[in-house]
Amino acid sequence: MVEALIGGGEIVAALLHDVPDAVAAKAYAPGKWTLKEVILHCSDAERIFAYRALRIARGDTLALPGWDEQAYAPLSGANARSVLSLLDELESVREATVTLFEGLPDAAWDRRGVANGHPCSVRGLAWITAGHLLHHCDIITERYLR
Repeated sequence: MVEALIGGGEIVAALLHDVPDAVAAKAYAPGKWTLKEVILHCSDAERIFAYRALRIARGDTLALPGWDEQAYAPLSGANARSVLSLLDELESVREATVTLFEGLPDAAWDRRGVANGHPCSVRGLAWITAGHLLHHCDIITERYLR
């Protein structure tokens, strides 16, 4: 599982490292996020998924709220930043996520909770975290870098 998190971070870094800031500051269609906003969205989402996993892994039984990703993007300031600074942040967030999951005791992986009104497990959140970034890599390749 942790290997999937490590590999995903390497994929996004390789995919976006040489993208010029001017290209990354554009959306592929009206009303869509810029590439910079997508990168920062991935950092935001990863932080939230890891927070949920931490709380559930530690036995917290309170239902965890959802979040409005559409409201986050316009307030993120992503377009004022360089692609490299956004990738550095995403790399740091991914390293912290990997460290969190690597340090969990075996019993924590099967703990369950509720996030955004849906039942989930720590293991499931780890897979969601890995898959979310790869999902956005596919979108970036198909819609932003063609």
